[in-house]
Amino acid sequence: MTVIPAPAPRLLPALDDANRAFWTGGRDGNLMVGRCPACRRWALPPATSCPECGDALVPEPASGRARVWTWTLNSHQYHPDVPPPTLIAIVVLDEQDDLRLATNLVHVDEAAVREGLPVQVLFEDHGEMFYPVFEPVAGAGAGAGAG
Repeated sequence: MTVIPAPAPRLLPALDDANRAFWTGGRDGNLMVGRCPACRRWALPPATSCPECGDALVPEPASGRARVWTWTLNSHQYHPDVPPPTLIAIVVLDEQDDLRLATNLVHVDEAAVREGLPVQVLFEDHGEMFYPVFEPVAGAGAGAGAG
């Protein structure tokens, strides 16, 4: 998995015990997601306990592969330093059918985005934190654009 320079600032959360592995794992190229050692379910957003059985979650590296579940093109400037447009998506990670992550799509033309499009994670370097964004898997039929 690749780390890329941050193209613009982002609104980032404060780090805590529940989310630290998720937001810093990209430094090593890992999409770290909480997984329950008891029932083996993955859980997002980051939390300390399993929503299924209540056991403590343990961060594990996920594959970083997903499929687009839904998306929208944001044309409104929500931050003075972030120029629109921005492709916002919810992707479903390959590890589990209901493991969804809100993210941005990069390196893709908006017209080529479709439900089920295979994507893979990249990490924007924001210093201490590494923001996961997704790009189409090579050969997935989505044209590259300015991301």
